[in-house]
Amino acid sequence: MHEPQMHELSRADARRIAVRAQLLTEERPTDLVETVRRLSLVQLDPTSAIAPSADLVLWSRLGSDYSPQHRLDAVNELRLVEFRGSLRAADDIALYRAEMAEWPRTSDEVREWQLEQAEWVEDNGECRLDILERLRADGPLPQKELPDTCVRPWASSGWNNNRNVTMMLGLLVQRGEVAVAGHRGRDKLWDLAERIYPDDPGIPLAETRRLRAEQRLSSLGIARAHAPAHPVEQLHVGEVGEPAVVEGVRGGWRIDPAQLGQPFSGRVALLSPFDRLLHDRKRMAEIFEFDYLLEMYKPAEKRRWGYYALPILYGDRLVGKLDAKADRKGGVLRVAAVHQDEPFGTAMTDAVDHEIENLARWLDLELELPN
Repeated sequence: MHEPQMHELSRADARRIAVRAQLLTEERPTDLVETVRRLSLVQLDPTSAIAPSADLVLWSRLGSDYSPQHRLDAVNELRLVEFRGSLRAADDIALYRAEMAEWPRTSDEVREWQLEQAEWVEDNGECRLDILERLRADGPLPQKELPDTCVRPWASSGWNNNRNVTMMLGLLVQRGEVAVAGHRGRDKLWDLAERIYPDDPGIPLAETRRLRAEQRLSSLGIARAHAPAHPVEQLHVGEVGEPAVVEGVRGGWRIDPAQLGQPFSGRVALLSPFDRLLHDRKRMAEIFEFDYLLEMYKPAEKRRWGYYALPILYGDRLVGKLDAKADRKGGVLRVAAVHQDEPFGTAMTDAVDHEIENLARWLDLELELPN
C-alpha cells in the first residue's frame, strides 16, 4: 500500500484544520456527549480561578446554554466517565480495556516506576481486596468510607506521602478494577469498574492503539507523527492519517484527510489553559506562533499575563490573553487586563469584549472592567 501524496499547507491552512477539528468555528456543536467524544477527551483540573477547566472547555464549544450541572448529570448517568484525569465518552473506554488488562505493561517498554507501582499494589494486596469487597457490598462510596489497611505506606517526597487509599484507587483505575461512579456533592464516588464501564467486546491491544491514534488525529486535525511521551494523552499519532508539511515549520506532520477542503468560518473563543487546542505547546508555538505559559505557579511579580490567563482565539489566530478572576463572594468577574499580542482593530475589540460579557453572564456575575 503506497503512502498518500504529501500535502503542502500554509500555517493558516494548518491553523484552520486544528480549529475546525476542535469545534471552535462559528457552527457550534449542540450535544454534550458527542462534543466530548469528538474532542476525544476533556482534561479535568481542580483550579477554578474563573471556572473549572472542563466547564470552560465545554462552554467555549457549546455556548451559554451549557451548565456545569449537565456535565455532572452525564457522569452520574454514566454517559460520560472520568478516567485518568479526563472526561471521556463512556463507550470510548473500550479502547483502554486491553491496556488495563496488561498493566503495568501499558507500552512496549515498562519503566522502573511502573514496576514499583505494581510491586506496591502486590505488597498491599489485602488492602486492594478490602477496598474491592467494600465496594462490591456497599458501592458506590466516597473515598473517605474506604478502608486503609496498607501494610506498606505509599512513600513520596511530595504531597502524596501516606495517601494510601488515594494512590491505591488511582492504580486500581489503571488495572481496570474500579472507576468513578459519579458525585455526591463535592465527593467523588467510587465503584467496581464492571458496574460503570460498558460491557463492550474486547479489542486487541495493537488495534486499540491504532484506533486511539485515529481518534486523536480526528480531534486535533493535525499532529506530529512522533513526539515525546505525555502523561495525560499522547501528542503523536504515528502513521495514521496522511502526511503533510507546513510552510516555515520543521518536522513531519499527519493530517486528518476529512478536514481537507472544508469551509472555515471563525469566531471568538476564550480558552482554558488546558484546552486541547493548546495541549501540544510546541505545535501551538510553531503553527499558531503564540507565546503562552500558565503562570499560576509563578510568584505574582514574575507573571506577564496573570494567574490563570485565558488564551483568546479570533478566527484561526490566537491573539491575546484575558487576565480575569471570578469573585463569587463579591458577585463579580473582575478583569485585570486584556493582553493584546498585536493591536486589536475595532472589529476584534468589539468581538472580544462581547465574548467577555458572555463569560460573565454565563457565570452569573457582574462584569468589572479595569479603570
